[in-house]
Amino acid sequence: MARVFVYGTLKKGQPNYKHMINVANGLAKFQGRGRTAEKYPLVIAGKYNIPYMLNIPGTGHQVAGEIYSVDEQMLQFLDEFEGCPEMYQRTLMSIEVVEWEGKGGAGEGVMECFVYSTTTYPPEWVGLPYHDSYDSSGKHGLTYVLRESR
Repeated sequence: MARVFVYGTLKKGQPNYKHMINVANGLAKFQGRGRTAEKYPLVIAGKYNIPYMLNIPGTGHQVAGEIYSVDEQMLQFLDEFEGCPEMYQRTLMSIEVVEWEGKGGAGEGVMECFVYSTTTYPPEWVGLPYHDSYDSSGKHGLTYVLRESR
């Protein structure tokens, strides 16, 4: 099992969470909540209002999200879903645990998790507003457009 940190549309209550709980994609078990140990810019960009964590450590905010244990099948599904490696790149990042439900220690402190962030973005995205957490129907007013609606 691998640990994955999700901060956008794959979180509980968000538009793509259904993919995390669809066993046809593999297994994903919610472990807890966390935030990036370092600051990163989290922006909402493009005509479909997609959340992107720009891989610029030290800029922006500590980004809040959820930690999952996933099997190899789910990891492969997520790579494909996230357009890895063209749109997002899956990298290990240090995540501070805020709340832990998982079994087997690691309930506090910092752990390494895979995160889908991007180094392949238009330079103007750096000038967009930075968020510390993502909600598709947040006060930013930038509602995510589902793939099936594009």
